[in-house]
Amino acid sequence: METNVGKLDCTLRVLVGLLMVIFAATEIIGAWGWLGLMLIATGAMRFCPVYTLFGKSTERMDKHSKHS
Repeated sequence: METNVGKLDCTLRVLVGLLMVIFAATEIIGAWGWLGLMLIATGAMRFCPVYTLFGKSTERMDKHSKHS
């Protein structure tokens, strides 16, 4: 499986996902906060199926910036 989630995107997904799960577990936000688990998973795997549907990738940005 080819990665399509860059490093910054990955970091943001995991951090926001963790906050959502923590807020859901402490009932600061509703049950929808458990959707943060999907952000954590896509960040950990560095693959987003939605990006694939639309032909997008933040991984390309990482690779492109290394050559600059």
